[in-house]
Amino acid sequence: MMAVEEINNASTLLPGLRLGYDLFDTCSEPVIAMKPSLVFMAKVGSRSIGAYCDYTQYQPRVLAVIGPYSSEVALVTGKFFSFFLMPQVRPLPTSHPPAHLRSPRVRSCLRLQVSYGATTDRLSNRETFPSFFRTVPSDRVQATAMVELLRGLRWNWVAAVGSDDEYGRQGLGLFSSLANAKGICIAYEGLMPLPRAGGLRLGSVQSLLHQVNHSSVQVVVVFSSAHAAYSLFSYSIHYRLLPKVWVASETWLTSSLVMTLPGMERVGTVLGFLHQGAEMPEFRSYVQTRLARAAEPAYCASLEAGQLGLEEHVVGPRCPQCDRASPENVTDGLLYHQTFAAYAAVYSVAHALHKALLCNSSGCPAQEPLRPWQLLENMYNASFRAYNRTLQFDSSGNVDLAYDLKLWVWQDRMPMLRTVGSFNGSLELQFSNMIWHTPGNQEPVSQCSRQCREGQVRRVKGFHSCCYDCVDCKAGSYQRHPDDALCSKCDQDQWSPDGSTRCFPRTPRFLAWGEPAVLGLLLLLGIVLGLVLLALGLFTWHRDSPLVQATGGPRACFGLACLGLVCLSVLLFPGRPSTANCMGQQLLLHLPLTGCLSTLFLQAAEIFVASELPPSWTDWLHSRLRGPWAWLVVLLAMLAEAALCSWYLAVFPPVVMTNWHALPTEALVHCRVSSWIMFGVVHATNAMLAFLCFLGTFLVQSQPGRYNSARGLTFAMLAYFITWVSYIPLFANVHVVSHPPVQMGTILFCVLGILATFHLPKCYLLLWRPDLNTPEFFLGGGPSDARGQGSSGHEEETQGKNK
Repeated sequence: MMAVEEINNASTLLPGLRLGYDLFDTCSEPVIAMKPSLVFMAKVGSRSIGAYCDYTQYQPRVLAVIGPYSSEVALVTGKFFSFFLMPQVRPLPTSHPPAHLRSPRVRSCLRLQVSYGATTDRLSNRETFPSFFRTVPSDRVQATAMVELLRGLRWNWVAAVGSDDEYGRQGLGLFSSLANAKGICIAYEGLMPLPRAGGLRLGSVQSLLHQVNHSSVQVVVVFSSAHAAYSLFSYSIHYRLLPKVWVASETWLTSSLVMTLPGMERVGTVLGFLHQGAEMPEFRSYVQTRLARAAEPAYCASLEAGQLGLEEHVVGPRCPQCDRASPENVTDGLLYHQTFAAYAAVYSVAHALHKALLCNSSGCPAQEPLRPWQLLENMYNASFRAYNRTLQFDSSGNVDLAYDLKLWVWQDRMPMLRTVGSFNGSLELQFSNMIWHTPGNQEPVSQCSRQCREGQVRRVKGFHSCCYDCVDCKAGSYQRHPDDALCSKCDQDQWSPDGSTRCFPRTPRFLAWGEPAVLGLLLLLGIVLGLVLLALGLFTWHRDSPLVQATGGPRACFGLACLGLVCLSVLLFPGRPSTANCMGQQLLLHLPLTGCLSTLFLQAAEIFVASELPPSWTDWLHSRLRGPWAWLVVLLAMLAEAALCSWYLAVFPPVVMTNWHALPTEALVHCRVSSWIMFGVVHATNAMLAFLCFLGTFLVQSQPGRYNSARGLTFAMLAYFITWVSYIPLFANVHVVSHPPVQMGTILFCVLGILATFHLPKCYLLLWRPDLNTPEFFLGGGPSDARGQGSSGHEEETQGKNK
């Protein structure tokens, strides 16, 4: 009424025109609402609806309907106003209305309807309700805001209750679907039957409330009408249920029926969303003025006389024009968010009339009577102003209004609405303004399971995704997002500890020069190499002595030099591996070792010939085992080994490999053997030489008075075999990180074993027993003497001491 009077008294929106209206009470009943709806569709000046083939020029009694407030009633009236779909004689203009109004069916008798309270989302369907508009947001927006509120406060274990009517059913369904999509679990869900006289019967919701009362659920979402909410809280107060957090729908959040319920302050915390509107202080004074005038009998009589005659059997009994109402009786209706929606609905129609009638500051020049479908064209996507606020209808007929989050704060048995947040596509909370029902004003916790720590994922148990066990992500995996149900694996070049939220790059790991194992092996290398050089120096200094000549002379020095090169091969193992290093390790090990073993083989052959063959063969074979022929044997052995190594390195080369899984936090860079069979074949030449040396000396009989070189060779070959045979299980069982130091140690102990059992005893004789360095003791005088070369070094040493 106030909006119509403002428009009629103004000269800008509809100059020269006046709006008229009829007011009808729907009593929140669709059947009652249908009676005036039929009157609206009647032809102007008549009580009946005409039946025509062409409704293009049909002029109904009214152009637009404001209301109804109830969603359930609006669904009926909205569909009724869309029933008149007649064939179109002339096409509608196609520049303004959307596609569904440009179909072969014309809404020529379509009734424009603007509601200020019906919020059900079903009314957004433009195919079913093409002429429906509203100045309040859809319930989908409110349900979205509720879900964001639960997420913002980390409440993911809630109960949801709705009233068993259109508003409650669709609101609860919207909330449930949106909540599930956002990972919020609804532990209990139910519909409350509409209240009936005489009792607090809530149907299945009674058991639901008792289950919630004894569970960890601390938050209950109530999407219901005010009367259903009244019954719910009456039951809760009557049975002294524990206080909870109640998330209210807009319908009952501001209801005085619920607010003034005795004991309501004990139910817990109540908060919910109200759509924003404009403060209209003039409306309160307007209501007071109207109520004051209604107390005047003369004014009431004039109203009765001024009403147009409508048969009561058509629209029902007329409401009294003066009902002795006081401002206290209409407190609920004075809330600005409700009054502004009705105010804006009138202004939306007035703005559409302004455009349809081509109004300007001087008047509205359009002369032809306006049809409803022409008015409807100007409503789609139209923007308009109402009380200094600009609103716009979207393609679904809704306006985009923000929400305020309101909290009940109790003052003298009546709650005050405190704004503690807002929602306009995103949620903003004012935590400092919130007051909770919990001890110490602690924020309530409503979760089935505790919040997992960082680095933990949820292992769901049961049917609800919110009930879970927290499981640490194992090493090598991490928690990518807080809501992940599975750990994500790190890339192969990354690592992570247990319970991690990120991966770290792996650092390369190889046998570094500064590691303790390398330092110890380098110390051993220094000792072994020093002994080799010492023995080589002594043998070179005493190269013409009988001891050195009996050991092979230059060949013995060559064998010692080869042992030194074998020692130096271990220097290729520390440091970052490369292809050249990996190949050089094998080449520098096997070729010098073959050279050393070939000289020892010639030594063993001489001993075997002198001790085991007939004297007639001894001189001839001795001449072949010494001099150029002996060097030829060494050369052939090394060439054979060189050929094997070349073939091995060409066909099955060792490769530099990065092992991402051998170490938890590092990437192991090492030389990988391509073929273990070929690796064994390369070793076979040296193993064969060592075996022949062992066979040639093991059974040789020693003779008194002569140095037993056979015994030293036997122990040298035993040291060789023990070292390399021990290497195989040790290499196979240690971690791959320890392979390089195991190889280094094996090489050094092999050299040390040969050196200690064959060369160092001779160094001892050269340094401390020069009296035994005689031709008779080492070389002998003939075949019979030669056969005496088989006596043990220990026995000769003993005999020398006896002399």
